[in-house]
Amino acid sequence: MQEHQAAPDSTLSQQSPLRVLIGCDTFPPDVNGAANFAARLAAGLTQRGHEVVVEAPAFSRRHGRFTEEHDGAKFTVHRVYSWRWYPHDWLRFVLPWRSQAHAARILDEVKPDVVHIQSHIVVGRGLARQASKRGIRVIGTNHFMPENMIEHALLPKFLQKPVIRAVWADASRTFALCAAVTTPTKKAAAFLEHETTVKGVHAISCGIDASLYTPSFEQPKEHRIVFVGRVTGEKHIDVLLRAVAKLDPALDTKVDIVGGGDQLAALKQLAVSLGIRSNVNFTGYVSDEDLRAVLTRASVFAMPSIAELQSIATMEAMASGLPVVAADAMALPHLVHDGENGFLFEPGDADDLADKLTRVLRMPWDEALQLKRASLKLIEAHDIERTLNTFESLYRGEAVADPAADVTLGEPAP
Repeated sequence: MQEHQAAPDSTLSQQSPLRVLIGCDTFPPDVNGAANFAARLAAGLTQRGHEVVVEAPAFSRRHGRFTEEHDGAKFTVHRVYSWRWYPHDWLRFVLPWRSQAHAARILDEVKPDVVHIQSHIVVGRGLARQASKRGIRVIGTNHFMPENMIEHALLPKFLQKPVIRAVWADASRTFALCAAVTTPTKKAAAFLEHETTVKGVHAISCGIDASLYTPSFEQPKEHRIVFVGRVTGEKHIDVLLRAVAKLDPALDTKVDIVGGGDQLAALKQLAVSLGIRSNVNFTGYVSDEDLRAVLTRASVFAMPSIAELQSIATMEAMASGLPVVAADAMALPHLVHDGENGFLFEPGDADDLADKLTRVLRMPWDEALQLKRASLKLIEAHDIERTLNTFESLYRGEAVADPAADVTLGEPAP
């Protein structure tokens, strides 16, 4: 077992810009938390004057080196030849037996000061091994839970647990090559340490720029619940729809389901069978501007997922000043403080979710305002600038104190 402590590295000057190679198995135009974080990290580092290069799967048959713009910054992206995994609605992957050859070629061209892999799966696996051979510092971040992807693997149930164990064992081998390993929350760090041989995992929030979101302190004219995320099985959106069907019709509650995925048609049919289809708006994927507008006008944000390592969507809702009702599972309790900025419900329990949503929708406006202001206070600890500062320190081999993944109301954010 390896204790991950960033050792000082005199070759990476505190003053000089760094050349950073970020390795991703998912990157925009993919729409998910890991892809969004990688783009935001690359853009933020570029805007700070660092030279950033990304290796990611090609999102079509077209592959090669391109200059791309993400989050307002331009940087080089090596789009590596990939195959489409058709059981999933968008997933493309680099061929595992070619990952090290791709990594060696890109490393020799880029000659980075540091490599930051965003998963241990294919791209990250190859980069970690080839960078280690070249004596290049590697930082690893884990956004991945194999349990979230197993339903797309078309494996019989008796094989699923052995495959998950094998994936975690491979993660141990890859992360053992890293000078430091991070994941977005303390809960996710504890989970990773439990499932692998890695120790000393840093909890570093993915971070968001809260200034991009607009809270509203005017009492909404209608009750609107919003969910944002992939419309897939692990998000348990069916639980939300069943809860909405249990709400008092007098509340006349509208629901916005923002996102796309393989469960879209099934959920639309479920809404029909529950008799709430006219009240549920399935938006599909929307622009960032439209997403922010949907959040601003909402009354409450609902997150029924039970497998969130952080949930950027929940953070965006908090930055929009929304009360949050979320499943009491994985990392969501790090964001939702029960009774302070929202409520936690028993995972999978539509009755409990309906009860918590009703509490928010029926509470006096002055109490709702307290929840909204608490969300805005709690999100302060997840400022993207803190996240960038911490990763810069890890890249240079400096000792770091993890940014607080949790802040108690009344305590200043560190």
